[in-house]
Amino acid sequence: MKYWKSHFVFNKSERNGIFLLIALIVILQILYFSYPFFIAEENTSEETKAEILQFQHKLDSLQKASSKKDTIYPFNPNYLTDYKAYRLGMTVKEIDRLLEFRSSGKWINSAADFQTVTGVSDSLLLQLSPYFKFPEWVTKNNTSNSTKPAPILKFDLNSVSVQQLQKIKGIGEVLSNRIVRYRSSIGGYRSLIQLKDVYGLSDEVRKELSKHLKAIPDHFDRKNINEIGVLELSELPYFNYELAKAVINYRTLHEGIDSIEVLSKIDDFPITKFDRIQLYLSFN
Repeated sequence: MKYWKSHFVFNKSERNGIFLLIALIVILQILYFSYPFFIAEENTSEETKAEILQFQHKLDSLQKASSKKDTIYPFNPNYLTDYKAYRLGMTVKEIDRLLEFRSSGKWINSAADFQTVTGVSDSLLLQLSPYFKFPEWVTKNNTSNSTKPAPILKFDLNSVSVQQLQKIKGIGEVLSNRIVRYRSSIGGYRSLIQLKDVYGLSDEVRKELSKHLKAIPDHFDRKNINEIGVLELSELPYFNYELAKAVINYRTLHEGIDSIEVLSKIDDFPITKFDRIQLYLSFN
């Protein structure tokens, strides 16, 4: 017993050395068993990166392939097959309209005809029309027709709608509404010259508008300046009560008015509107 006990008796320095040795062995064991795991993880990470790069490369290739568009060669739209029309971007309904039109024995002779028949959008027509190839005689006929000036639309100023006015160059929604509102405020236009009084309507646009308007027949009743009363005169366009009263006072003082020029002698009379005022007054 004493023999075995002597093998387990150590001083303090020896005990510390034993503990340090045991700790070192444990650390070495941990590193030994963990090293393959780190290697495997590192290898797995590298393999994963390689697979991701390869997959991304495939995606890029597919994307490039899908982005390539078929080359469009000149074609006669009268002979479009449903397959080719579909490849060009036409819908099933648009293709059916085209095939139905052709089955009736009719022909498409222009890009405008193609859009009318099929109902394709402006954007698709713009994309396809440069590739339309019609027979030479059709092209010559379209060229000769295009040289003819388009007929000018003519409207009645007192019945023209806001939408019709907007078809004229230079007239948008704002101006067209002003023209119609001013027409209502004066009880209808008596002359195209009254367009001068529409706010924002420039001389250039007014001249362009006049090309599209029918002449207004001069069959309106004019009020006799020497017989009309103050209230009735004040209700006419270009007059108000104060101006009407000044005119009647001048008429009374001078025993009548024999011409529109005489009105220029009245203070603050709008002489620049003589041409419009005489549409409502007579000076007999």
